[in-house]
Amino acid sequence: MEDNINSIPIQEVHYGEDNIKTLEWWEHIRRRPGMYIGKLGDGSYADDGIYVLLKEVLDNAMDEYMMGYGKNIDITIDEGVVTVRDYGRGIPLGKVEDVSSKMNTGGKYDSKAFKKSVGLNGVGIKAVNALSSYMLVQSFRDGESKCVEYCRAHISENCPIEHTDKPNGTLVNFIPDEELFQAYQYKDEYVESLLKNYVFLNSGLTINYNGKKFYSKNGLVDLLNEYMTSDSLYPIIHLRGDDIELVITHANQYGEEYYSFVNGQHTTQGGTHLSAFREAVTRVIKEYYNKNFEYADIRSGIIGAISIKVEEPVFESQTKTKLGSKEMGPHGPSVAKFIGDFVKKELDNYLHKATETADALLKKILESEKERKAIAGVTKLARERAKKANLHNKKLRDCRLHYNDTKGENLEETCIFITEGDSASGSITQSRDPNYQAVFSLRGKPLNTFGLTKRIVYENEEFNLLQAALNIEDGLQDLRYNKVIIATDADVDGMHIRLLIITFFLQFFPDLIKNNHVFILQTPLFRVRNKKETIYCYSEEERLDAIRKLGPNPEITRFKGLGEISPSEFKNFIGKDLRLDPVTMKKQDAVKEMLEFYMGKNTMERQNFIIENLVLEEDV
Repeated sequence: MEDNINSIPIQEVHYGEDNIKTLEWWEHIRRRPGMYIGKLGDGSYADDGIYVLLKEVLDNAMDEYMMGYGKNIDITIDEGVVTVRDYGRGIPLGKVEDVSSKMNTGGKYDSKAFKKSVGLNGVGIKAVNALSSYMLVQSFRDGESKCVEYCRAHISENCPIEHTDKPNGTLVNFIPDEELFQAYQYKDEYVESLLKNYVFLNSGLTINYNGKKFYSKNGLVDLLNEYMTSDSLYPIIHLRGDDIELVITHANQYGEEYYSFVNGQHTTQGGTHLSAFREAVTRVIKEYYNKNFEYADIRSGIIGAISIKVEEPVFESQTKTKLGSKEMGPHGPSVAKFIGDFVKKELDNYLHKATETADALLKKILESEKERKAIAGVTKLARERAKKANLHNKKLRDCRLHYNDTKGENLEETCIFITEGDSASGSITQSRDPNYQAVFSLRGKPLNTFGLTKRIVYENEEFNLLQAALNIEDGLQDLRYNKVIIATDADVDGMHIRLLIITFFLQFFPDLIKNNHVFILQTPLFRVRNKKETIYCYSEEERLDAIRKLGPNPEITRFKGLGEISPSEFKNFIGKDLRLDPVTMKKQDAVKEMLEFYMGKNTMERQNFIIENLVLEEDV
């Protein structure tokens, strides 16, 4: 019998003046850190909060450099203690306390002092203060110094102004609060990647970090040479103007690869400037050759980077990963017109002068056009199949709020698990958060795509439907999930499936990996429990620690497959305690050679490697 809603008594809840609360500025930041720094994390991933804290401090130092003050920044990180010293103008001494502990207070509201700043909200350094167990801010200015120390945003020492012989600038020292960032650790690879971007965008700047020097002479050219994993087909085109710098080249790879920046901020999700850049480059190239090329053929294999400086930029989140500004400033042209006019003039002039580069670019476009036409019939049929299949796609259990439905607002929250087998996909499906987590189920081992052409993407049903589910046929701009998570068993077959999926992405959608969207799901190998406590262990070392902690004779279960983990338990591993290993590509990764070795023909070299490195797993 259905419940009668009218028969349910309504419990009166007191609502009066004592229910109205006003939080202190630091309380709000500590209660809602995600609003200010994104996620917390422990330093395992590049977007974890401890790196955002470092970046907030560095952005202030960078703003000084961009305004023409101080060519050096010194950084040390020692056992979680971060120190940043710039040599800019120094905070006005009477305002050191205000700018570090009063919300909506800062020099960047005055556009004369900071015309093209990254941090305009007066929040950054205050967020660092609120989320640190200790912070010191010291300003050196014209022979005088002022220092304020904090403990969890409360002033512990407010020193008087003193004389000093140290050069102008600001020193910030902070320790991320372990109550919030539990067992955190700064990883050099993420810190150094951040610092490289700063120097690539600011030729002439020197950053000294823990004894290492970071410096760039050639700006975005150095950036592309650092991050490209394929050889360029022609010399990198490098164009500079007032408030804009860009580089373009092509490589023998599929997809598009872009790096975009605004006022030194790496806009990992692009924005209005990247859209304008993509559009302008393809239009100018098409007009230069005076041929009716498809935009997709021009963009196939393109690698580019753009950096612009905007007055009072508007970002779509506090972490500033996507530019929302449509104008270059309060009285400036639109972003699209500014970039379009610059590219039209400078790129066209460049191609007219560098005829060998223009010939190489034309050759690449024609090759892409030839391949596209060769598979045109297959592509059309495959698109129709995928479209029909998606209406009744048993492989894809979609999430309610994905990228296309929310116009990008919830992209960072969304993910899709790629798994194999009915039992594993069933467990994940029952355990997931259906609002943000989707599941794509493979049927057995996917095809080894190494050495195959893109035709296979459309002819193979598994890959055709996966491509359609991700919505990446025409690039990442419409990617429906922020994280693409490969969830396979932790055995030999599971590892093989992982490699086959990664090979597919490396072959045809390398930008998916280069833009840090692909991950491996970590699931526990063991469950150790007694009557009072259950501990899930992801390694043999964790298993031994659990046994020592729980005492004699605990129950030990070895999980040999995802399907063996009940949905109620699986909920623990794909919820707030989700553990992911990022799949990354670096400049030194010889991708073509690596794929040839591991996924190519079964050579004697590979057989010998397996024999020499074979490790037999002991029974537990």
